[in-house]
Amino acid sequence: MIVVDGQQTELDMSGFANLEEILVKVAEENHLENRIVTDIFVNKEAFSEIYPHQAEDIDASEVKSLEIVSVPITEMAVNITDELEKVIKLMDHGARRVADLFRQAEDSEALEVYQDLVDVTRDFMSMIGVLRSEFNLKDFDEFNEALAELSELFSEILEVIENEDWILLSDLLEFEFVPAVEKWFKIIGMLRTELSNYVCG
Repeated sequence: MIVVDGQQTELDMSGFANLEEILVKVAEENHLENRIVTDIFVNKEAFSEIYPHQAEDIDASEVKSLEIVSVPITEMAVNITDELEKVIKLMDHGARRVADLFRQAEDSEALEVYQDLVDVTRDFMSMIGVLRSEFNLKDFDEFNEALAELSELFSEILEVIENEDWILLSDLLEFEFVPAVEKWFKIIGMLRTELSNYVCG
């Protein structure tokens, strides 16, 4: 039995060698057109690949039931851009807080908050990377320029941290990192428009 988004399909699982062949067939049948798969359940248990093409190693005879859950690309895009706005606010607030703490000579607390800022910034870059590859945004100049600026600044900040120059770090965060982060509010708005065009096109 193959179920896609709560609807049982007429696809028969016999005649396939492995799980990957079944998943490819479901995709070919246009059940997932303009949709992104969020969850796969094999025999009522959540399945996600630990290594590439792991689904090839699961014999089709072992698959008694297959359920695929997906969302429209537009919904996924809006969800990601909503999340990105929250992350931008966290980065903005975190950078200002780190700069303030270093200027008050609260070094140990500043370094703790800085570590959180690093984690949040890495998450942001990762989400941006997903958007860029999923929605083919390589020609979106403002997006690419802002991403390059943030990447360069992040590398520069890591060097300053190694040298333990906290005043320079505070200046970098407040006067370069925060403005670079704030540019993303406008870009996320443009991104929503770009993603809508992508889906409609």
